[in-house]
Amino acid sequence: MSFSLANEVTALAFVLGGVFGAVGNRVSFCTMGSLVDVFAFGDTRRLRMWALAIAVAMAGVAALSQAGLIDVGKSFYTGGKVSWLSMLVGGFLFGFGMTLGSGCGSKTLIRAGAGNLKSLIVLVFLGIAAYMTLKGLFGMFRVAALDPIQFDVGKLGAKNSDLPAILRATGISAGASAAAGYAIAAAIAIYVFASRDFRETRDMIVGGIVIGLVIVAGWYVTAHLGYLAEDPATLEEHFVATNSGRPESFSFVAPVAYLLELLMLWSDSSRVLTFGIAGVLGVLVGSAGYALASRTFRWEGFASVEDIVNHVAGGILMGFGGVTALGCTIGQGLTGVSTLAVGSFLALAGIVAGCYAAVKYQLWRLAGAV
Repeated sequence: MSFSLANEVTALAFVLGGVFGAVGNRVSFCTMGSLVDVFAFGDTRRLRMWALAIAVAMAGVAALSQAGLIDVGKSFYTGGKVSWLSMLVGGFLFGFGMTLGSGCGSKTLIRAGAGNLKSLIVLVFLGIAAYMTLKGLFGMFRVAALDPIQFDVGKLGAKNSDLPAILRATGISAGASAAAGYAIAAAIAIYVFASRDFRETRDMIVGGIVIGLVIVAGWYVTAHLGYLAEDPATLEEHFVATNSGRPESFSFVAPVAYLLELLMLWSDSSRVLTFGIAGVLGVLVGSAGYALASRTFRWEGFASVEDIVNHVAGGILMGFGGVTALGCTIGQGLTGVSTLAVGSFLALAGIVAGCYAAVKYQLWRLAGAV
């Protein structure tokens, strides 16, 4: 039973990843690109598309939670102890790295699927650095210097670190606390559609909605369809085919590391296909399929040695930062934020700050070269 259920979970992850890849390619969905558009050109359209995806994901997760179909309090995003320094530092380094590497984790997968060899190199270094941060040399520094710096929401009387749980701990009713996701989503939606320029971009509106729904569907697959109240093998609660052993949705840093591990240790029967790995493969295939169908598939390489250095450094920073912050612009900026976890908002703030710093650095370099 559990084997067939694992196949169902990973198959759905692959299909949803394929939708993400195809749609993301079509509408140029990229958090890094949207931030650079704002910082360098004052264009907020792609930022609003990303914000729309956040709003849809928040509202969707709130609806699934209210219906009792999922419990995001069991995810690793909403733990009672928040490693705030890891979130901020990891987020900053990821944001800086994604700017050097010409795209966030999802955009790197999308570009690689469309024939960009630079993005393929970024993925390799991202995966290696992420694995080193999970279980290797970088991980020793993370565990010793960053993760222990925490605040415990238990001191506030809250069991979990998501906003509804904290609001309940302050005496606000369960109903009002549960409405927080809807309220924040509505506020974001008002901002998104306040722009006439954005309202006229049908592709971006559809793209933001679809990407947000993919995140919601990911939660439903792992936290509901893949949930076993009592695993026949262990007689304990189990979430099938997830690397974390907990409910999760899409993220594109640690799963790349686990994909490399699976490929390198293929004959080890303990290494299996998971939701995260299948999602990564789905994005690659979905993007490639769209690129081929639209005749936009193009091989692209490096322009210079400096270009190589920037992309390699970017991949390493993204790998370390993404694992340290427990997610990337998708893993924290959409999946994590959809749970209203305090740590996810901290990680997202770090990512935005890192991207801003990298843009300023690149402008400084450009000015010096003139």
